[in-house]
Amino acid sequence: MTEIIALPACLSPCLDVTTQRRLACLIEAVLAMTGRVTMLGISRWTEQGGSYRTVQRFFNPHLDWLRLHWFFIRHHLLTEKEVVLIGGDQTTVTKAGKKISGLDRFFCSLYGKAVPGLSFLTLSLISVGARKSYPVLTEQVLKEAPQEEKPPSQGSKKKGSKKKGRGRPKGSRNRNRRDVELSPFLQFLQQALKTLLALIGTELSVVYFVYDGALGNNAGVQMVRQCALHLISKLHYDAALYLPYEGPYRGKGARRKYGDKLNYGHLPVGYLQSSSTDKGMRTDIYQMQVWHKWFADRLNVVIMVKTHLHTQKTARVVLFSSDLDLPWDQLIDYYSLALPNRVQLSRRPTILGAGEFYEHPSKAGSQCRQFRPVHGQYHRRAQTLFGVFVDECAGPESLVPSGSPLKVFLSGLFIKDSLF
Repeated sequence: MTEIIALPACLSPCLDVTTQRRLACLIEAVLAMTGRVTMLGISRWTEQGGSYRTVQRFFNPHLDWLRLHWFFIRHHLLTEKEVVLIGGDQTTVTKAGKKISGLDRFFCSLYGKAVPGLSFLTLSLISVGARKSYPVLTEQVLKEAPQEEKPPSQGSKKKGSKKKGRGRPKGSRNRNRRDVELSPFLQFLQQALKTLLALIGTELSVVYFVYDGALGNNAGVQMVRQCALHLISKLHYDAALYLPYEGPYRGKGARRKYGDKLNYGHLPVGYLQSSSTDKGMRTDIYQMQVWHKWFADRLNVVIMVKTHLHTQKTARVVLFSSDLDLPWDQLIDYYSLALPNRVQLSRRPTILGAGEFYEHPSKAGSQCRQFRPVHGQYHRRAQTLFGVFVDECAGPESLVPSGSPLKVFLSGLFIKDSLF
Protein backbone atom coordinates (compact mmCIF):
# COMPACT_ATOMS: atom_id res chain seq x y z
CA MET A 1 0.00 0.00 0.00
CA THR A 2 2.86 2.40 0.73
CA GLU A 3 4.17 1.99 -2.83
CA ILE A 4 0.75 2.97 -4.21
CA ILE A 5 0.47 6.00 -1.93
CA ALA A 6 3.89 7.19 -3.15
CA LEU A 7 2.77 7.31 -6.79
CA PRO A 8 1.00 10.73 -6.64
CA ALA A 9 4.14 12.46 -5.35
CA CYS A 10 4.54 13.93 -8.86
CA LEU A 11 1.37 15.99 -8.28
CA SER A 12 3.07 18.27 -5.76
CA PRO A 13 3.33 21.22 -8.23
CA CYS A 14 -0.48 21.21 -8.51
CA LEU A 15 -1.53 20.44 -4.92
CA ASP A 16 -0.71 21.89 -1.54
CA VAL A 17 0.40 19.72 1.37
CA THR A 18 -3.06 19.51 2.97
CA THR A 19 -4.75 18.42 -0.27
CA GLN A 20 -2.04 15.81 -0.88
CA ARG A 21 -2.65 14.34 2.56
CA ARG A 22 -6.40 14.18 1.92
CA LEU A 23 -5.79 12.61 -1.49
CA ALA A 24 -3.63 9.89 0.07
CA CYS A 25 -6.48 9.00 2.43
CA LEU A 26 -8.99 8.87 -0.42
CA ILE A 27 -6.78 6.73 -2.65
CA GLU A 28 -6.29 4.19 0.09
CA ALA A 29 -10.03 4.06 0.76
CA VAL A 30 -11.37 4.03 -2.81
CA LEU A 31 -8.98 1.29 -3.95
CA ALA A 32 -9.79 -0.90 -0.94
CA MET A 33 -13.51 -0.33 -0.39
CA THR A 34 -16.33 -2.46 -1.73
CA GLY A 35 -19.97 -1.67 -2.34
CA ARG A 36 -21.37 1.78 -3.01
CA VAL A 37 -18.75 4.46 -3.55
CA THR A 38 -20.19 7.50 -1.78
CA MET A 39 -18.56 10.21 0.29
CA LEU A 40 -19.89 8.60 3.44
CA GLY A 41 -18.62 5.20 2.28
CA ILE A 42 -15.17 6.63 1.56
CA SER A 43 -14.99 8.12 5.04
CA ARG A 44 -15.81 4.74 6.60
CA TRP A 45 -12.89 3.09 4.83
CA THR A 46 -10.31 5.75 5.62
CA GLU A 47 -7.95 5.57 8.58
CA GLN A 48 -7.26 8.31 11.11
CA GLY A 49 -7.49 11.75 9.52
CA GLY A 50 -10.08 10.79 6.90
CA SER A 51 -13.38 11.81 8.44
CA TYR A 52 -16.54 12.58 6.49
CA ARG A 53 -15.85 16.30 6.80
CA THR A 54 -12.31 15.75 5.43
CA VAL A 55 -13.75 14.03 2.36
CA GLN A 56 -16.14 16.94 1.86
CA ARG A 57 -13.31 19.46 2.21
CA PHE A 58 -11.30 17.60 -0.45
CA PHE A 59 -14.05 17.89 -3.06
CA ASN A 60 -15.13 21.41 -2.09
CA PRO A 61 -12.28 23.52 -3.62
CA HIS A 62 -11.73 23.77 -7.34
CA LEU A 63 -8.95 21.44 -8.47
CA ASP A 64 -7.43 21.37 -11.93
CA TRP A 65 -8.14 17.70 -12.57
CA LEU A 66 -6.99 17.94 -16.18
CA ARG A 67 -3.47 18.92 -15.11
CA LEU A 68 -3.48 16.31 -12.36
CA HIS A 69 -4.29 13.56 -14.85
CA TRP A 70 -1.66 14.79 -17.29
CA PHE A 71 1.07 15.12 -14.66
CA PHE A 72 0.49 11.59 -13.37
CA ILE A 73 0.32 10.01 -16.85
CA ARG A 74 3.37 11.91 -18.10
CA HIS A 75 5.55 10.94 -15.14
CA HIS A 76 4.55 7.29 -14.72
CA LEU A 77 2.97 5.94 -17.89
CA LEU A 78 4.29 7.62 -21.05
CA THR A 79 7.68 8.41 -22.60
CA GLU A 80 8.62 11.10 -25.11
CA LYS A 81 9.54 8.67 -27.92
CA GLU A 82 6.37 6.61 -27.56
CA VAL A 83 3.70 6.56 -30.29
CA VAL A 84 0.57 8.06 -28.72
CA LEU A 85 -2.95 8.41 -30.10
CA ILE A 86 -5.90 10.41 -28.82
CA GLY A 87 -9.06 8.37 -28.46
CA GLY A 88 -12.50 9.62 -27.63
CA ASP A 89 -15.82 8.09 -26.74
CA GLN A 90 -19.08 8.79 -24.94
CA THR A 91 -20.29 6.76 -21.99
CA THR A 92 -23.73 6.80 -20.41
CA VAL A 93 -24.42 6.35 -16.70
CA THR A 94 -28.01 5.42 -15.89
CA LYS A 95 -29.52 7.76 -13.32
CA ALA A 96 -33.00 8.21 -11.93
CA GLY A 97 -34.40 11.58 -10.97
CA LYS A 98 -35.90 14.68 -12.49
CA LYS A 99 -33.92 17.68 -11.18
CA ILE A 100 -30.36 16.69 -12.06
CA SER A 101 -28.67 18.97 -14.57
CA GLY A 102 -28.15 17.27 -17.93
CA LEU A 103 -30.47 14.34 -17.19
CA ASP A 104 -31.92 13.11 -20.47
CA ARG A 105 -32.28 10.01 -22.59
CA PHE A 106 -28.98 8.90 -24.17
CA PHE A 107 -28.22 5.88 -26.28
CA CYS A 108 -26.36 3.16 -24.37
CA SER A 109 -24.78 0.34 -26.36
CA LEU A 110 -24.94 -2.01 -23.34
CA TYR A 111 -28.73 -1.82 -23.41
CA GLY A 112 -29.07 -1.28 -27.16
CA LYS A 113 -31.48 1.62 -26.69
CA ALA A 114 -31.78 5.12 -25.24
CA VAL A 115 -31.95 5.10 -21.44
CA PRO A 116 -32.45 7.91 -18.90
CA GLY A 117 -29.17 9.01 -17.43
CA LEU A 118 -26.14 11.24 -17.82
CA SER A 119 -23.71 11.21 -20.71
CA PHE A 120 -19.99 12.00 -20.48
CA LEU A 121 -17.34 12.54 -23.12
CA THR A 122 -13.88 11.22 -22.30
CA LEU A 123 -10.65 11.82 -24.21
CA SER A 124 -7.82 9.39 -23.54
CA LEU A 125 -4.17 9.09 -24.46
CA ILE A 126 -3.59 5.66 -26.03
CA SER A 127 -0.12 4.16 -25.81
CA VAL A 128 0.56 2.03 -28.90
CA GLY A 129 3.54 0.29 -27.29
CA ALA A 130 1.85 -0.56 -24.00
CA ARG A 131 -1.53 -1.01 -25.77
CA LYS A 132 -3.34 0.85 -22.99
CA SER A 133 -5.50 3.93 -22.80
CA TYR A 134 -5.30 6.52 -20.03
CA PRO A 135 -8.33 8.83 -19.57
CA VAL A 136 -7.30 12.47 -19.24
CA LEU A 137 -10.31 14.71 -19.86
CA THR A 138 -13.93 14.02 -18.89
CA GLU A 139 -16.79 16.43 -19.58
CA GLN A 140 -20.54 16.11 -19.28
CA VAL A 141 -22.54 16.12 -22.53
CA LEU A 142 -25.63 18.33 -22.42
CA LYS A 143 -28.42 18.16 -24.94
CA GLU A 144 -29.76 21.37 -26.36
CA ALA A 145 -33.35 22.28 -25.59
CA PRO A 146 -35.56 21.73 -28.67
CA GLN A 147 -36.51 24.95 -30.39
CA GLU A 148 -40.18 25.66 -30.76
CA GLU A 149 -41.34 25.88 -34.34
CA LYS A 150 -43.07 29.12 -35.21
CA PRO A 151 -46.54 28.66 -36.72
CA PRO A 152 -46.68 29.79 -40.36
CA SER A 153 -48.20 33.22 -40.80
CA GLN A 154 -51.31 33.66 -42.89
CA GLY A 155 -49.52 35.81 -45.47
CA SER A 156 -46.64 33.43 -45.95
CA LYS A 157 -48.25 31.62 -48.88
CA LYS A 158 -49.15 33.89 -51.72
CA LYS A 159 -51.69 32.97 -54.32
CA GLY A 160 -50.26 32.01 -57.65
CA SER A 161 -46.75 31.39 -56.27
CA LYS A 162 -44.63 29.09 -58.44
CA LYS A 163 -43.58 25.70 -57.13
CA LYS A 164 -39.89 24.94 -56.76
CA GLY A 165 -38.65 23.32 -59.93
CA ARG A 166 -36.65 20.14 -60.18
CA GLY A 167 -32.90 20.15 -60.42
CA ARG A 168 -30.30 22.68 -59.41
CA PRO A 169 -31.48 26.32 -59.03
CA LYS A 170 -30.32 28.67 -61.74
CA GLY A 171 -27.25 30.73 -60.84
CA SER A 172 -26.22 28.60 -57.83
CA ARG A 173 -22.51 28.06 -57.24
CA ASN A 174 -20.47 25.17 -55.94
CA ARG A 175 -19.90 25.10 -52.21
CA ASN A 176 -16.55 24.54 -50.55
CA ARG A 177 -17.01 21.33 -48.56
CA ARG A 178 -14.15 22.30 -46.27
CA ASP A 179 -16.17 25.24 -44.94
CA VAL A 180 -18.69 23.33 -42.87
CA GLU A 181 -20.99 24.46 -40.10
CA LEU A 182 -20.22 22.34 -37.06
CA SER A 183 -23.07 20.99 -34.97
CA PRO A 184 -23.19 21.87 -31.24
CA PHE A 185 -21.77 18.45 -30.35
CA LEU A 186 -18.89 18.79 -32.83
CA GLN A 187 -18.11 22.24 -31.44
CA PHE A 188 -18.11 20.78 -27.93
CA LEU A 189 -15.84 17.91 -29.02
CA GLN A 190 -13.49 20.26 -30.86
CA GLN A 191 -13.15 22.52 -27.82
CA ALA A 192 -12.31 19.52 -25.62
CA LEU A 193 -9.77 18.32 -28.20
CA LYS A 194 -8.09 21.73 -28.38
CA THR A 195 -7.93 21.90 -24.59
CA LEU A 196 -6.15 18.55 -24.44
CA LEU A 197 -3.72 19.48 -27.23
CA ALA A 198 -2.89 22.76 -25.50
CA LEU A 199 -2.15 20.86 -22.29
CA ILE A 200 0.12 18.35 -24.04
CA GLY A 201 1.98 21.04 -25.98
CA THR A 202 5.18 19.81 -27.58
CA GLU A 203 5.97 17.11 -25.02
CA LEU A 204 4.23 14.45 -27.13
CA SER A 205 3.82 14.24 -30.89
CA VAL A 206 0.21 13.22 -31.52
CA VAL A 207 -0.91 12.72 -35.13
CA TYR A 208 -4.14 10.68 -35.04
CA PHE A 209 -7.49 11.04 -33.34
CA VAL A 210 -9.53 7.83 -33.10
CA TYR A 211 -13.30 7.95 -32.75
CA ASP A 212 -16.24 5.72 -33.61
CA GLY A 213 -18.64 6.00 -36.54
CA ALA A 214 -20.23 9.17 -35.14
CA LEU A 215 -17.47 11.12 -36.95
CA GLY A 216 -17.80 9.13 -40.17
CA ASN A 217 -18.91 12.21 -42.12
CA ASN A 218 -17.39 15.26 -43.76
CA ALA A 219 -18.14 17.56 -40.81
CA GLY A 220 -16.31 15.19 -38.45
CA VAL A 221 -13.27 15.01 -40.73
CA GLN A 222 -13.06 18.78 -41.14
CA MET A 223 -13.46 19.31 -37.39
CA VAL A 224 -10.47 17.05 -36.68
CA ARG A 225 -8.39 18.55 -39.51
CA GLN A 226 -8.95 22.02 -38.03
CA CYS A 227 -7.12 20.70 -34.93
CA ALA A 228 -4.11 19.68 -37.11
CA LEU A 229 -4.84 15.97 -36.58
CA HIS A 230 -5.79 13.07 -38.83
CA LEU A 231 -9.00 11.18 -38.15
CA ILE A 232 -9.36 7.40 -37.94
CA SER A 233 -12.98 6.33 -37.89
CA LYS A 234 -15.56 4.05 -39.49
CA LEU A 235 -17.99 4.43 -42.38
CA HIS A 236 -21.31 2.71 -42.93
CA TYR A 237 -20.89 -0.79 -44.31
CA ASP A 238 -22.59 0.19 -47.59
CA ALA A 239 -21.19 3.73 -47.98
CA ALA A 240 -21.31 5.01 -51.58
CA LEU A 241 -17.63 5.14 -52.55
CA TYR A 242 -16.14 5.87 -55.97
CA LEU A 243 -12.78 4.92 -57.41
CA PRO A 244 -10.71 7.80 -58.85
CA TYR A 245 -11.26 8.34 -62.57
CA GLU A 246 -8.25 7.22 -64.60
CA GLY A 247 -9.63 7.61 -68.12
CA PRO A 248 -8.60 10.16 -70.76
CA TYR A 249 -9.43 13.85 -70.57
CA ARG A 250 -12.36 14.86 -72.79
CA GLY A 251 -10.66 18.05 -73.83
CA LYS A 252 -13.10 20.56 -72.34
CA GLY A 253 -14.48 21.47 -68.97
CA ALA A 254 -13.31 20.28 -65.59
CA ARG A 255 -11.47 17.00 -65.35
CA ARG A 256 -13.62 14.09 -64.30
CA LYS A 257 -13.08 13.12 -60.66
CA TYR A 258 -15.35 10.16 -59.96
CA GLY A 259 -14.81 6.80 -61.61
CA ASP A 260 -16.79 3.61 -61.19
CA LYS A 261 -18.86 3.15 -58.07
CA LEU A 262 -17.37 0.59 -55.70
CA ASN A 263 -19.16 -2.76 -55.84
CA TYR A 264 -18.76 -4.46 -52.45
CA GLY A 265 -19.80 -7.79 -53.92
CA HIS A 266 -16.93 -7.75 -56.43
CA LEU A 267 -14.05 -5.74 -54.98
CA PRO A 268 -11.04 -5.29 -57.31
CA VAL A 269 -8.45 -7.99 -56.74
CA GLY A 270 -5.64 -5.48 -57.28
CA TYR A 271 -6.49 -3.79 -53.95
CA LEU A 272 -6.32 -7.03 -51.93
CA GLN A 273 -3.71 -6.68 -49.18
CA SER A 274 -4.22 -9.79 -47.05
CA SER A 275 -6.25 -13.00 -47.04
CA SER A 276 -6.40 -15.60 -44.28
CA THR A 277 -8.61 -18.52 -43.25
CA ASP A 278 -9.30 -19.59 -39.68
CA LYS A 279 -11.98 -21.98 -38.39
CA GLY A 280 -14.03 -21.87 -41.55
CA MET A 281 -13.90 -18.06 -41.84
CA ARG A 282 -12.00 -16.31 -44.60
CA THR A 283 -10.90 -12.73 -43.94
CA ASP A 284 -9.99 -10.51 -46.89
CA ILE A 285 -8.55 -7.04 -46.35
CA TYR A 286 -8.59 -4.41 -49.11
CA GLN A 287 -7.05 -0.94 -49.08
CA MET A 288 -7.71 1.83 -51.59
CA GLN A 289 -8.01 5.57 -51.98
CA VAL A 290 -11.55 6.48 -52.94
CA TRP A 291 -13.90 9.43 -53.24
CA HIS A 292 -17.15 10.05 -51.42
CA LYS A 293 -19.44 12.70 -52.88
CA TRP A 294 -20.13 14.19 -49.45
CA PHE A 295 -16.47 14.44 -48.42
CA ALA A 296 -14.12 17.20 -49.49
CA ASP A 297 -11.00 15.05 -49.97
CA ARG A 298 -10.09 11.51 -50.88
CA LEU A 299 -10.20 8.89 -48.15
CA ASN A 300 -7.80 6.13 -47.24
CA VAL A 301 -10.24 3.22 -46.89
CA VAL A 302 -9.63 -0.27 -45.51
CA ILE A 303 -12.40 -2.82 -46.13
CA MET A 304 -12.45 -6.01 -44.07
CA VAL A 305 -14.65 -8.77 -45.54
CA LYS A 306 -15.37 -11.93 -43.56
CA THR A 307 -16.87 -14.88 -45.45
CA HIS A 308 -18.30 -18.03 -43.89
CA LEU A 309 -17.01 -20.77 -46.18
CA HIS A 310 -19.88 -23.16 -45.47
CA THR A 311 -22.83 -20.78 -45.82
CA GLN A 312 -21.07 -18.12 -47.99
CA LYS A 313 -22.55 -15.40 -45.82
CA THR A 314 -20.43 -12.23 -45.65
CA ALA A 315 -19.96 -9.32 -43.27
CA ARG A 316 -17.76 -6.28 -43.75
CA VAL A 317 -16.36 -3.31 -41.89
CA VAL A 318 -15.28 -0.11 -43.65
CA LEU A 319 -12.58 1.86 -41.82
CA PHE A 320 -11.08 5.07 -43.12
CA SER A 321 -8.48 7.71 -42.35
CA SER A 322 -7.83 11.19 -43.64
CA ASP A 323 -4.12 10.30 -43.85
CA LEU A 324 -3.62 8.83 -47.32
CA ASP A 325 -0.18 7.42 -46.45
CA LEU A 326 -1.24 5.35 -43.44
CA PRO A 327 -0.67 1.60 -44.10
CA TRP A 328 -3.63 -0.74 -43.78
CA ASP A 329 -2.20 -2.78 -40.89
CA GLN A 330 -1.51 0.32 -38.78
CA LEU A 331 -4.97 1.73 -39.53
CA ILE A 332 -6.64 -1.46 -38.29
CA ASP A 333 -4.31 -1.65 -35.28
CA TYR A 334 -4.91 1.96 -34.25
CA TYR A 335 -8.68 1.63 -34.55
CA SER A 336 -8.67 -1.64 -32.60
CA LEU A 337 -6.75 0.06 -29.77
CA ALA A 338 -9.78 2.32 -29.22
CA LEU A 339 -12.05 -0.68 -28.55
CA PRO A 340 -10.53 -1.50 -25.12
CA ASN A 341 -10.87 2.21 -24.36
CA ARG A 342 -14.65 1.99 -24.87
CA VAL A 343 -14.91 -1.17 -22.80
CA GLN A 344 -12.85 0.48 -20.08
CA LEU A 345 -15.07 3.57 -20.05
CA SER A 346 -18.25 1.50 -19.98
CA ARG A 347 -16.97 -0.70 -17.12
CA ARG A 348 -15.24 2.00 -15.05
CA PRO A 349 -18.51 3.43 -13.64
CA THR A 350 -19.35 -0.11 -12.45
CA ILE A 351 -15.88 -0.87 -11.08
CA LEU A 352 -15.43 2.38 -9.20
CA GLY A 353 -19.09 3.17 -8.53
CA ALA A 354 -19.41 6.32 -10.63
CA GLY A 355 -23.17 5.90 -10.56
CA GLU A 356 -23.10 6.34 -6.76
CA PHE A 357 -20.87 9.43 -6.69
CA TYR A 358 -23.77 11.85 -6.99
CA GLU A 359 -25.04 13.51 -3.85
CA HIS A 360 -27.72 16.13 -3.47
CA PRO A 361 -26.24 19.51 -2.41
CA SER A 362 -28.68 19.74 0.49
CA LYS A 363 -27.32 16.48 1.94
CA ALA A 364 -23.66 17.30 1.40
CA GLY A 365 -23.39 19.91 4.11
CA SER A 366 -22.45 23.57 4.03
CA GLN A 367 -18.91 22.82 2.86
CA CYS A 368 -20.14 21.33 -0.46
CA ARG A 369 -22.69 23.87 -1.67
CA GLN A 370 -20.48 24.86 -4.59
CA PHE A 371 -21.21 21.54 -6.33
CA ARG A 372 -23.02 21.78 -9.63
CA PRO A 373 -26.41 20.03 -9.85
CA VAL A 374 -24.79 17.04 -11.58
CA HIS A 375 -23.00 16.44 -8.22
CA GLY A 376 -20.25 14.55 -10.00
CA GLN A 377 -18.11 17.27 -11.55
CA TYR A 378 -15.27 16.68 -9.10
CA HIS A 379 -16.21 13.12 -8.20
CA ARG A 380 -16.07 12.02 -11.86
CA ARG A 381 -12.63 13.49 -12.39
CA ALA A 382 -11.33 12.08 -9.13
CA GLN A 383 -12.80 8.73 -10.15
CA THR A 384 -10.88 8.95 -13.43
CA LEU A 385 -7.67 9.63 -11.51
CA PHE A 386 -8.35 6.66 -9.22
CA GLY A 387 -8.92 4.57 -12.34
CA VAL A 388 -5.47 5.57 -13.62
CA PHE A 389 -4.06 4.40 -10.27
CA VAL A 390 -5.79 1.05 -10.84
CA ASP A 391 -4.24 0.79 -14.33
CA GLU A 392 -0.80 1.64 -12.95
CA CYS A 393 -1.07 -0.86 -10.09
CA ALA A 394 -2.34 -3.62 -12.39
CA GLY A 395 0.26 -2.97 -15.10
CA PRO A 396 3.06 -5.28 -16.27
CA GLU A 397 5.22 -4.38 -13.26
CA SER A 398 2.31 -4.85 -10.92
CA LEU A 399 2.45 -4.05 -7.23
CA VAL A 400 -0.25 -6.70 -6.73
CA PRO A 401 0.42 -10.47 -6.78
CA SER A 402 -0.50 -12.10 -10.09
CA GLY A 403 -3.91 -13.76 -10.24
CA SER A 404 -5.26 -11.72 -7.33
CA PRO A 405 -8.01 -9.14 -7.96
CA LEU A 406 -6.87 -5.67 -7.00
CA LYS A 407 -9.80 -4.81 -4.76
CA VAL A 408 -9.69 -8.13 -2.90
CA PHE A 409 -5.96 -7.76 -2.31
CA LEU A 410 -6.18 -4.16 -1.09
CA SER A 411 -9.26 -4.91 1.03
CA GLY A 412 -7.31 -7.71 2.66
CA LEU A 413 -4.44 -5.35 3.40
CA PHE A 414 -6.84 -2.83 4.91
CA ILE A 415 -8.49 -5.43 7.18
CA LYS A 416 -5.10 -6.83 8.18
CA ASP A 417 -3.77 -3.38 9.11
CA SER A 418 -6.97 -2.63 11.05
CA LEU A 419 -6.99 -5.88 13.05
CA PHE A 420 -3.29 -6.30 13.69
